[in-house]
Amino acid sequence: MKAIVNGKIILKDRILEGFALLYTDVIEGILPVERVPVGTELIDAQGGYVAPGLIDLHIHGYLGKDVCDGEHESIRTIAGGIVKNGVTGFLPTTMTVDMRAIRKALEVCRDLKEESKGWRGSAILGCHAEGPFISEGKKGAQDPKYILKPDAAFVKEYADIIKIITLAPETDTEDFAAIREITGDTDIVVSMGHTSADYETAVKSTEAGVKHVTHLFNAMTPMAHRAPGVVCAAFNTDVTCELIVDTFHVAPCFYDLLHKIKGRKLCFITDCLPAGGLPFGEYTLGGTKIIYRDIVCRLEDGTVAGSVLPLNKGVWNVYKNSKIPLYECVNGASLNPATAIGVENTKGSLEVGKDADIIITDDEFNVNKTIIGGTIRYEA
Repeated sequence: MKAIVNGKIILKDRILEGFALLYTDVIEGILPVERVPVGTELIDAQGGYVAPGLIDLHIHGYLGKDVCDGEHESIRTIAGGIVKNGVTGFLPTTMTVDMRAIRKALEVCRDLKEESKGWRGSAILGCHAEGPFISEGKKGAQDPKYILKPDAAFVKEYADIIKIITLAPETDTEDFAAIREITGDTDIVVSMGHTSADYETAVKSTEAGVKHVTHLFNAMTPMAHRAPGVVCAAFNTDVTCELIVDTFHVAPCFYDLLHKIKGRKLCFITDCLPAGGLPFGEYTLGGTKIIYRDIVCRLEDGTVAGSVLPLNKGVWNVYKNSKIPLYECVNGASLNPATAIGVENTKGSLEVGKDADIIITDDEFNVNKTIIGGTIRYEA
């Protein structure tokens, strides 16, 4: 048994001071410091925050490595980099590239999922397949020559590893046959994204089984007073919504409003590219050249390609640019994503019986320790 002391413990609905967090491989208890059993190994949080491990539902790469490399070492490198940002579980995210490359990437993650439970990096919780079933009109940085019509048979073939599939619902049949088949036969979360759907189509797709929205606002029809689009459909339905919280992809003035509308349906993501963790320069994404300057990556033509955001910094971005309580900011990167992919019974918050996925940070949410399943996987 170990106990973390001298920290501010972030629970899902409040922050506790003067308490200790007891754990083995799971959370064993939270009790006043003076009641910690004699002989318990103590870990000093040095006055910082003690929070649940973060979960990134949407990340393409880190430290120069791309999920779509289809290489075991690439995934290991990504996992070993983001664990330093407090990420205890993640969904390696593919994009719209050649279908053979997508299959290889998914198979590599399938091979590594069990190993990832014990390595020095973040654990693989599954994969997020962003495409190739998207709208050419909202492709963003994705290559249009690889766009395909929704294929339920392909998705079902990888139902053991895909947790989220992003698709454009308007590219499915009129009665959303692929969406209905995927959601009827698997537990995969179907997300609408990179979509040109109008409001009515987007709402109808949620009735057919869509439960999630990929990077809200980005690569979708916007909200206008006579053309409410996918954004308004996300507001008016019960879907969970991803939000890239780098302060660039969505202006910070939206944070309070989005929290009021979506509450714990809001999931903070990085959408981080292989340039994450590296200095400014030129890199690749799915074989395409990207240029990293400031806080964003772009294609050579200026198209925004994605972020280089560490998830712990994203949590702090929301906290510093809103009136949202810190514990709810942390929920946005822990409990809410865990709930979106159905692992909230074991992950996402510091509750007795849940996995001991814990981070210890300083007063500005810089990570000092990352603990996964009770084992320290990173220490600054």
